[in-house]
Amino acid sequence: MGVHVMAIYRPRDGQQAALEAEMVDHVPLLRRLQLATDTPSRVLRASDGTIIEHFEWRDHDAIAAAHEHPRVLEMWACYDACCEYGTLTDLPNATAMFPEFEFIGSY
Repeated sequence: MGVHVMAIYRPRDGQQAALEAEMVDHVPLLRRLQLATDTPSRVLRASDGTIIEHFEWRDHDAIAAAHEHPRVLEMWACYDACCEYGTLTDLPNATAMFPEFEFIGSY
């Protein structure tokens, strides 16, 4: 069984499209490097434009390996340029019993 995570990305001003473009290859790259499972990712948008990405790492060793892999670090540098990272509690509807999100895609 893998490790399911939800990554929270807040686009920097004017960087929404750049962030969404980066996301198209995020999990597919992790899969090619055998760091993520084949479980499809789910990418959603909160009402304030925050992006939520749910995906599955292969295991905790894969997470550690990603933090040392040059190609992953290069990709994450692009993320740093177009977003800030957040938490679930940062979402405007985090306290709603059944929060709603816009579906962006599955990669």
